[in-house]
Amino acid sequence: MMYRLLLGRKKGERMNKENEKRKMIERGPGYRAGMASMGKAINARTISNALISVAFAYTGPAILAFQAGQDAGFTSAQMISWISSIYIFGGVLSFILATYYKMPIVGAWSIPGVMMVGNAVTGFSFNEASGAFLIAGIIVLLLGVTGLVGYVMDWIPLPIVMSMIAGAFMKYGVGLVNNTKTDLIVGLCCIGGYLVMPFISKKVPPVMGSLILGIGAAVIGGKFHFAPTDYQAGLMFVVPKFNAGTILSVSVPLAALVIGAENAQAIGVLKGQGYPVPINAMTIASGIGGIVTAFFGGHNANIAGPMTAIIADESSGNKDLRYGGAILNGFAMVAFGLFAAYALGIVSGLPSALVSLLAGLSMINLLINALKDGFGTGEYRTGAFTAFVIAMSGLTIFGIGSSFWGLLGGVLVAMIVDQKDFRAAKIRGQELKMKSAGGII
Repeated sequence: MMYRLLLGRKKGERMNKENEKRKMIERGPGYRAGMASMGKAINARTISNALISVAFAYTGPAILAFQAGQDAGFTSAQMISWISSIYIFGGVLSFILATYYKMPIVGAWSIPGVMMVGNAVTGFSFNEASGAFLIAGIIVLLLGVTGLVGYVMDWIPLPIVMSMIAGAFMKYGVGLVNNTKTDLIVGLCCIGGYLVMPFISKKVPPVMGSLILGIGAAVIGGKFHFAPTDYQAGLMFVVPKFNAGTILSVSVPLAALVIGAENAQAIGVLKGQGYPVPINAMTIASGIGGIVTAFFGGHNANIAGPMTAIIADESSGNKDLRYGGAILNGFAMVAFGLFAAYALGIVSGLPSALVSLLAGLSMINLLINALKDGFGTGEYRTGAFTAFVIAMSGLTIFGIGSSFWGLLGGVLVAMIVDQKDFRAAKIRGQELKMKSAGGII
């Protein structure tokens, strides 16, 4: 009798775990728990990395989005609506996901996506571009609702994911050298601040030293050039129009980019930090974000890869409190969106080398850990190397960036060359199931 009771209990536990996996939206600690520890989550470490992330989001990406709108021939009002929507709703995603899951999940928008769609929508109306963006959001939402993305990401070996992360973000590491060469004084001050700060205070992240000395050097060197703008701010409701040409050239590649690049990067970063990543929820949120922004001319609002990497880094302190940085980032994103027309005049005056240096320094730990997790185990070596070099190459095919192709190429090569590692992983999975079942088969 006792044996049957134990067997039934174990079986029930296994069924509960399987049911939990099949849930459309993963369960988290909840908003009450997230709000209760908010005071502790907003501290010197999370504020420091949030500042770096915000500096990253406010500068180059904003200018790229504005330039993409200009290249496409849209009016100033249309461009401001586009930029305002992606910042506002990207920030809202940070509030919703970071607070509910108590994880450093950062919402923003796809930088490679805006570069791609800026060229693809040229010659089409703003309403037709909106229609293409709406279809892309629907595709992402459907993939999240079906849970397909979650199954795929769980199946892809972690060394391949982390090698892709290392390759995709290696440009920021290389940028430390190139940007120091471009602006020697600012570069040396940033790097010097990073190296010296640990000797001054163990409680203050090294990047804060870079931020202080870097800004000081730029100000003294007269490298800030602020200029007011005369653009009109505000969201503008857009009625989408559908065009087969834009759906094929924009919607499908943009959806693949959101899932295969931005979300994949963020998922890999969070997994590398040991978080139980809510893959379905992140995908569904990105789909909804893409749908909502489309009605204001925005190309998408999704989970941000590089900014999640900055906020989730070990330098943000206590793992359970790093979500505070995502909340702060969300506030800053919404504020930028509300005042986008005026903010663009300010951020255009920031030295690009300074922002790139700060982003590179903030990702040092990420790159080291990604390389260790990608190649340190010795498993899936060929597939991991393939993912690394493709992601690092910046390859773009059909408008889809190198992160997606790195994952795809890494998995395909591993299935051919690293078959023994797949077999070993399968055996470990079976042994783990037996152990969780108490050894009863």
